[in-house]
Amino acid sequence: MAEDNIMLKLTGVGKKFDDVAVLKDVNFTLEKGQIMGLVGENGAGKSTLMRIIFGMNVIAETGGYDGEVFFDGNKAAFTSPQDALKAGIGMVHQEFSLIPGFTTTENILLNMEKTKPNVISKVFGKTLETLDMPKMRERAAHAFQTLGVNLSTDELVSEMPVGHKQFIEIAREIDREHVKMLVLDEPTAVLTESEAEILLAAMRKIAEMGISIIFISHRLAEITSVCDKIVVLRDGVVVVENSTAGVSVHQIADWMVGRESSADAVAAKRHEEKGPSGSDFVFEVKNLWVDMPGETVRDVSFKVRRGEIFGIGGLAGHGKLGVPNGIMGLSPAGGIVSFDGKEVSLNSPISALNGGLAFVSEDRRGVGLLLDEPIDWNICFNAMQVQGKFLKKVLGVVPIRDEKAMSACARQYIEELSIKCTGEKQLVKQLSGGNQQKICLAKAFALSPSFLIVAEPTRGIDVGAKQLVLEALRRYNRENGTTILMISSELEELRQTCDRIAIICEGKIAGVRAPETNAVDFGLLMSGEIRDDVEETA
Repeated sequence: MAEDNIMLKLTGVGKKFDDVAVLKDVNFTLEKGQIMGLVGENGAGKSTLMRIIFGMNVIAETGGYDGEVFFDGNKAAFTSPQDALKAGIGMVHQEFSLIPGFTTTENILLNMEKTKPNVISKVFGKTLETLDMPKMRERAAHAFQTLGVNLSTDELVSEMPVGHKQFIEIAREIDREHVKMLVLDEPTAVLTESEAEILLAAMRKIAEMGISIIFISHRLAEITSVCDKIVVLRDGVVVVENSTAGVSVHQIADWMVGRESSADAVAAKRHEEKGPSGSDFVFEVKNLWVDMPGETVRDVSFKVRRGEIFGIGGLAGHGKLGVPNGIMGLSPAGGIVSFDGKEVSLNSPISALNGGLAFVSEDRRGVGLLLDEPIDWNICFNAMQVQGKFLKKVLGVVPIRDEKAMSACARQYIEELSIKCTGEKQLVKQLSGGNQQKICLAKAFALSPSFLIVAEPTRGIDVGAKQLVLEALRRYNRENGTTILMISSELEELRQTCDRIAIICEGKIAGVRAPETNAVDFGLLMSGEIRDDVEETA
């Protein structure tokens, strides 16, 4: 390999936080125009490694790192993300960094605006020039064309579904002048299968332009289909650097976790372990409509049997996420929702919680967590506020927090869900995305709910942690008899976990199927090619 063809080279890179080594002697290279898949379980060190490459301030503030990073033939000593951007590195983070009140064009060209002179600027200088919106829209449209998506250049980001927001993030990075390398952190996590295929095709086009790509994804089939090489991190160490030619998804999973994936065994034993669900319907939704931007629900009706796990799937933007947000009062809704014979008041989150429902939101940072609070406070807060748990009375009168009980509860879920942290007092904002998702699940479990709604429970979680979370849901359902409504973009995890699966298309239920139904049938329901006339299908 010629040195002049290497875009990125890491030699002996290591990093410690409070004497805990999170990266150890990391070495790998990335060629120009090459797509590299970076995979590893949550906590393997991927995020820390990307922060080093991108010059994030937290690295310098915590003592820097060992080893050397070379970018495009030069030793990189970035002290800020601005240095990395100037050098030609673009990064799309897992969490969006868009301005909701700006249009797509304004977000893509932020700090890169095109201007034109006017009478005032000719006198007082360039800083008073007027924005050249036609040229800016043209550049935004060109970025969309490169990605192969047809989006409006004038639509407000606040009115777009999450899948479209992801394309805006990527369009912003490829529009930068002199971009040489892109880091894409879970870019397909919020995309449907068809949208993901568009993005993967765009990645190939970008690589053909000579731009190198580091692609981080927990969808291992995407790694094998689009990447030229793969680097596997396990516990901060590179255990594999290899071409993807001939590599299977199962092999990658083995490399990542260092043990056999139990997904197939879990799927096979699901019904044997659980036994039959109750025959009575404990939860019913009639003619539900929800006004959620990008996820509008028009007319949804379904019933959930006592003790079952009922799944809802469908393409992005067709309303599957609108259903739980409408039921829980987070988006304007109408219709009738009843649980255990009692009607649930819509448009009121506290009424839903008081009615025995618990919710794990797909928006863990915006809705699910108190980021500046510790783990135990996050897990126990809702149970304390709604049910009066984790409180004790001083002199038999004044209620105060029972810190001992809160800590004990948090430690229990840290162990059960394998949450990687320094302890129950660590701030939630310091945890990885996957571990934050586990905190959301633990918070719901702490309510001891009779009915649990979980939306995208494994979004952004690696293959090992995904199986742990799904098993936690199955175990909670099996041991406590808790009825669960699970919404997911991943059809296979619905088929692996649920007793029945409803597919929503264009804001309505297209059909309800057993999990062993052929995947093609589910695809036809999602695309609207077929639609059941009957309300319930066994």
